[in-house]
Amino acid sequence: MFAQRSFSADAYKRISVETEVQTADPHRLIVLLLDAATIALSEALVHIETNQIGKKGACISKAIDIIANGLKVSIDREAGGELAGRLIALYDYMSRRLLHANLKNDTAAIKEVITLLGEIHVAWTQIGQTTAAEHA
Repeated sequence: MFAQRSFSADAYKRISVETEVQTADPHRLIVLLLDAATIALSEALVHIETNQIGKKGACISKAIDIIANGLKVSIDREAGGELAGRLIALYDYMSRRLLHANLKNDTAAIKEVITLLGEIHVAWTQIGQTTAAEHA
Protein backbone atom coordinates (compact mmCIF):
# COMPACT_ATOMS: atom_id res chain seq x y z
CA MET A 1 0.00 0.00 0.00
CA PHE A 2 2.74 2.49 0.93
CA ALA A 3 4.87 1.57 -2.07
CA GLN A 4 1.95 2.36 -4.37
CA ARG A 5 1.40 5.70 -2.65
CA SER A 6 5.10 6.55 -3.00
CA PHE A 7 5.04 5.58 -6.68
CA SER A 8 1.92 7.70 -7.22
CA ALA A 9 3.48 10.68 -5.46
CA ASP A 10 6.65 10.34 -7.54
CA ALA A 11 4.61 10.13 -10.75
CA TYR A 12 2.64 13.23 -9.75
CA LYS A 13 5.88 15.14 -9.05
CA ARG A 14 7.32 14.12 -12.42
CA ILE A 15 4.19 15.27 -14.24
CA SER A 16 4.16 18.52 -12.28
CA VAL A 17 7.80 19.23 -13.12
CA GLU A 18 7.33 18.27 -16.78
CA THR A 19 4.35 20.61 -17.03
CA GLU A 20 6.28 23.45 -15.43
CA VAL A 21 9.23 22.92 -17.77
CA GLN A 22 6.99 22.87 -20.83
CA THR A 23 5.27 26.11 -19.88
CA ALA A 24 8.25 28.01 -18.43
CA ASP A 25 9.96 30.91 -20.14
CA PRO A 26 13.75 30.70 -20.63
CA HIS A 27 14.41 32.67 -17.44
CA ARG A 28 12.27 30.30 -15.37
CA LEU A 29 14.00 27.28 -16.94
CA ILE A 30 17.34 28.48 -15.55
CA VAL A 31 15.77 28.81 -12.10
CA LEU A 32 14.43 25.25 -12.40
CA LEU A 33 17.89 23.98 -13.39
CA LEU A 34 19.51 25.77 -10.45
CA ASP A 35 16.90 24.27 -8.12
CA ALA A 36 17.35 20.77 -9.54
CA ALA A 37 21.14 20.89 -9.18
CA THR A 38 20.84 22.13 -5.61
CA ILE A 39 18.36 19.40 -4.71
CA ALA A 40 20.59 16.72 -6.24
CA LEU A 41 23.57 17.96 -4.22
CA SER A 42 21.55 18.13 -1.01
CA GLU A 43 20.55 14.51 -1.61
CA ALA A 44 24.21 13.62 -2.25
CA LEU A 45 25.11 14.99 1.19
CA VAL A 46 22.50 12.75 2.79
CA HIS A 47 23.82 9.75 0.87
CA ILE A 48 27.37 10.44 2.05
CA GLU A 49 26.15 10.60 5.65
CA THR A 50 24.29 7.29 5.26
CA ASN A 51 27.15 5.67 3.33
CA GLN A 52 25.06 5.09 0.21
CA ILE A 53 27.94 5.66 -2.16
CA GLY A 54 26.16 4.59 -5.36
CA LYS A 55 23.28 6.97 -4.75
CA LYS A 56 25.74 9.73 -3.82
CA GLY A 57 27.52 9.25 -7.13
CA ALA A 58 24.27 9.32 -9.07
CA CYS A 59 23.20 12.58 -7.40
CA ILE A 60 26.56 14.27 -7.99
CA SER A 61 26.56 13.07 -11.61
CA LYS A 62 23.08 14.51 -12.06
CA ALA A 63 24.22 17.87 -10.68
CA ILE A 64 27.30 17.91 -12.93
CA ASP A 65 25.09 17.11 -15.92
CA ILE A 66 22.71 19.95 -15.06
CA ILE A 67 25.59 22.39 -14.60
CA ALA A 68 27.56 21.36 -17.70
CA ASN A 69 24.77 20.47 -20.12
CA GLY A 70 21.99 22.73 -18.87
CA LEU A 71 23.27 25.88 -17.23
CA LYS A 72 26.60 26.25 -19.03
CA VAL A 73 25.35 25.55 -22.54
CA SER A 74 22.46 27.98 -22.11
CA ILE A 75 24.85 30.93 -21.81
CA ASP A 76 24.83 33.30 -24.79
CA ARG A 77 28.55 33.94 -25.10
CA GLU A 78 28.16 36.74 -27.63
CA ALA A 79 25.48 38.70 -25.80
CA GLY A 80 26.97 38.02 -22.37
CA GLY A 81 30.48 39.23 -23.10
CA GLU A 82 32.93 39.10 -20.21
CA LEU A 83 30.22 38.13 -17.71
CA ALA A 84 29.35 35.09 -19.83
CA GLY A 85 33.00 34.03 -19.82
CA ARG A 86 33.21 34.36 -16.05
CA LEU A 87 30.01 32.38 -15.57
CA ILE A 88 31.28 29.62 -17.85
CA ALA A 89 34.52 29.49 -15.84
CA LEU A 90 32.49 29.31 -12.62
CA TYR A 91 30.41 26.42 -13.95
CA ASP A 92 33.62 24.62 -14.97
CA TYR A 93 35.00 25.19 -11.47
CA MET A 94 31.82 23.78 -9.93
CA SER A 95 32.07 20.67 -12.09
CA ARG A 96 35.69 20.12 -11.05
CA ARG A 97 34.80 20.56 -7.36
CA LEU A 98 32.00 18.04 -7.72
CA LEU A 99 34.27 15.52 -9.42
CA HIS A 100 36.64 15.92 -6.48
CA ALA A 101 33.74 15.61 -4.01
CA ASN A 102 32.58 12.43 -5.69
CA LEU A 103 36.02 10.83 -5.51
CA LYS A 104 36.80 11.91 -1.94
CA ASN A 105 33.32 12.11 -0.37
CA ASP A 106 34.17 15.76 0.33
CA THR A 107 31.06 17.31 1.83
CA ALA A 108 32.74 20.73 2.06
CA ALA A 109 33.17 20.81 -1.72
CA ILE A 110 29.50 19.91 -2.23
CA LYS A 111 28.43 22.60 0.23
CA GLU A 112 30.65 25.11 -1.58
CA VAL A 113 28.92 24.37 -4.88
CA ILE A 114 25.49 24.55 -3.22
CA THR A 115 26.46 28.02 -1.92
CA LEU A 116 27.64 29.14 -5.37
CA LEU A 117 24.44 27.87 -6.99
CA GLY A 118 22.46 29.72 -4.32
CA GLU A 119 24.25 32.98 -5.10
CA ILE A 120 23.55 32.57 -8.81
CA HIS A 121 19.92 31.73 -7.98
CA VAL A 122 19.51 34.95 -5.98
CA ALA A 123 21.08 37.05 -8.74
CA TRP A 124 19.06 35.32 -11.44
CA THR A 125 15.83 35.83 -9.50
CA GLN A 126 16.61 39.53 -9.05
CA ILE A 127 17.25 39.87 -12.78
CA GLY A 128 13.87 38.27 -13.43
CA GLN A 129 12.12 40.63 -11.05
CA THR A 130 13.83 43.65 -12.63
CA THR A 131 12.90 42.48 -16.13
CA ALA A 132 9.30 41.82 -15.11
CA ALA A 133 9.04 45.28 -13.51
CA GLU A 134 10.40 46.92 -16.67
CA HIS A 135 7.80 45.16 -18.83
CA ALA A 136 4.90 45.96 -16.48
